[in-house]
Amino acid sequence: MNYWLFKTEPDVYGIADLAAEPGKPVRWDGIRNYQARNYLRDRVAAGDPVFIYHAGCRIPGVAGIAEVAQAVYADPGQFDSENSGYDARSDPKAPRWYCVDVLHRRTFAPLIPAERLKTLPELANMVLFRQGRLSVQPVTEEEWHTIVDLADNS
Repeated sequence: MNYWLFKTEPDVYGIADLAAEPGKPVRWDGIRNYQARNYLRDRVAAGDPVFIYHAGCRIPGVAGIAEVAQAVYADPGQFDSENSGYDARSDPKAPRWYCVDVLHRRTFAPLIPAERLKTLPELANMVLFRQGRLSVQPVTEEEWHTIVDLADNS
């Protein structure tokens, strides 16, 4: 099993939106970064736990947990000219972009702010703080448990 952090902008689609679909797998799509795509395509698997991270907002941070319900498949948005993720160079026989389905598992109340995470030595080497713009990123088991412990004790 691998642990992940998926970034999203809460005004586009956040943990509250995911929580509003209890028990329903939701497509996590629109990834248009090659390194993030490679993680999705090559390493993300059904059953993997995922932190949902709110970015591009007043207080960025870990907002909750999801689980990968269905492993990678071609992101249909890349073939739809009406979709913001459309890619005219994508070929249905050799897709360029991928997505997964996720299920809501838990909402953190309150969200764990990035500023708090940065103060913890156990999280000093997180990909989050080294490659901040990466929308799909691995999390180590130690980092996972550190953040879950923070949420449990908030």
